[in-house]
Amino acid sequence: MRHLYRCPLRWADLDLLGHVNNVTYVDYLQEARVDMFRTHAPDSRSDDLAEGVVVVRHEVTYVASLTFGFEPVSIECWVTEIRGASFTMAYEVFAEDEAGERTVYLKARTLLTPYVFSTERPRRLHPQERESLARLLEPDEPVRPPAVPDVVDVPGGRYDVHVRFSDVDVYGHVNNVKYFEYFQEARIQLMVAQGRDLGQGRADGYHLVVAQTDVDYKRPILFRPEPYDCRTWVSRIGSTSVVFESVVRDDLADGQVLARARVVGVCIDNGTGRPAPVPDAFRELAAG
Repeated sequence: MRHLYRCPLRWADLDLLGHVNNVTYVDYLQEARVDMFRTHAPDSRSDDLAEGVVVVRHEVTYVASLTFGFEPVSIECWVTEIRGASFTMAYEVFAEDEAGERTVYLKARTLLTPYVFSTERPRRLHPQERESLARLLEPDEPVRPPAVPDVVDVPGGRYDVHVRFSDVDVYGHVNNVKYFEYFQEARIQLMVAQGRDLGQGRADGYHLVVAQTDVDYKRPILFRPEPYDCRTWVSRIGSTSVVFESVVRDDLADGQVLARARVVGVCIDNGTGRPAPVPDAFRELAAG
């Protein structure tokens, strides 16, 4: 069984290309996930999964561009794996026409663990929670976070993450969606510092769109006056794609890694809307 959530769009969700920004999709997934927990949770623990889980990993695949409309977009979500102290969810963001033809905008998977915020420790799933999640189970390949890559320092690759008070949830942690914003800001700063401004790319007949974002959450980011250290670099350039790696570290805790991201950007021809060869100027971003 899959849970269906109808998510309204907001004008503020759009980026400068007129599409729903890649970060905003993750907010949609969060809304759908909480709605699923509250709808299907066992009565005795109705709020545990809705308000007592943390994200361990997001894998987000952007399939097609979504533009603003007054009709809500549909999100199906379900469970793909249940373990002792974690479970994995899958999502599909789509719209259907009158003939039932489906246009898919995004596919994603999220690895989550129940969490006791008073002790700052994960916990095992309760039997009632396992039973509730099992009703939504469609087994699939497991999600396993990879090792954190070695940091590569490049010019323009350092970004100071200043946590805003509004970034923090009720438990005092930066919300999982905000990490996508931090990594986006760091990625844009790297490109601008290297002379690869997004506006410059459009003038040259192409633009870069995000095709895949994988984020691993290692330690909570907390609200404080001192910034966190984010490093971003290009790890690979293909024929039409650019791979960005990012790591957020805590310089006040001996450089402890708090989160990492791997983002695949695809070069798109403005005229055809099809993937285009990565310009030679972009290849200068690749780490040596």
